[in-house]
Amino acid sequence: MAALTPTLAAARRLVVKIGSALLVDRATGLREGWLRALAEDVARVRARGTQVILVSSGSIALGRGVLRLPPGSLPLEQSQAAAAVGQIRLARAYEAVLAPHGIVTGQVLVTLEDSADRRRYLNSRATMETMLSFGVVPIVNENDTVATDEIRYGDNDRLAARVATMVGADCLVLLSDIDGLYTAPPQRDPAATLIPVVPRITPEIEAMAGGAASELSRGGMTTKVEAGKIATTAGTTMVIASGKHDAPLARIEAGGPCTWFLTPTHPVTSRK
Repeated sequence: MAALTPTLAAARRLVVKIGSALLVDRATGLREGWLRALAEDVARVRARGTQVILVSSGSIALGRGVLRLPPGSLPLEQSQAAAAVGQIRLARAYEAVLAPHGIVTGQVLVTLEDSADRRRYLNSRATMETMLSFGVVPIVNENDTVATDEIRYGDNDRLAARVATMVGADCLVLLSDIDGLYTAPPQRDPAATLIPVVPRITPEIEAMAGGAASELSRGGMTTKVEAGKIATTAGTTMVIASGKHDAPLARIEAGGPCTWFLTPTHPVTSRK
């Protein structure tokens, strides 16, 4: 099975999802040093000709800190206000760390309707394809300022999977606060072991996933496995890896711990 494991180096188009818990520290705010190291990682990948799209959480987590909102879940209106305040800071932060590498960034805010409605889906895809053709790195996030509970993705894992299928990405990277999928939640079971390769997502694999890890993130391993189903069905390979370390993409390429989700097809065939 190891011989079948793909590599990031083979990907011509890469979607990387960054979770809130990696970007934002509850006490100090944006983790600027980590973000600068990620920018270097992205620049290195792009230098070999790989197109990169970043799907980034963090707007609500940043905004709630600025607005001094209390810990725990927020009413919808407060979440939307926090997203509005945080999103402009998030976009500015990405621009600041990527510009020194000569990389132009563009913000793309989407809602569930942008992938559910065919016309809007095609428009979103055309926009991102055009951005990539100009060498731009799209920074994608859910439009939390206007999305309601009824019309939202609810987590950026599944959003990243939809974006990856939309643009026909070869690989989707979910950077998390955990190395990958374990046989059981490692926080509760010390005997849990990392699963390096998932050839196919079965009910047994789905049963191994747990809930959301922290209040800063809406997802968890469950949403990551669901993202894996979306991505691999559409021909996109997916990998879950820890983003706690600097240069997480280089760490994956060097054989660091992670979980690969394989796909039986490839994006072009699947889209057809």
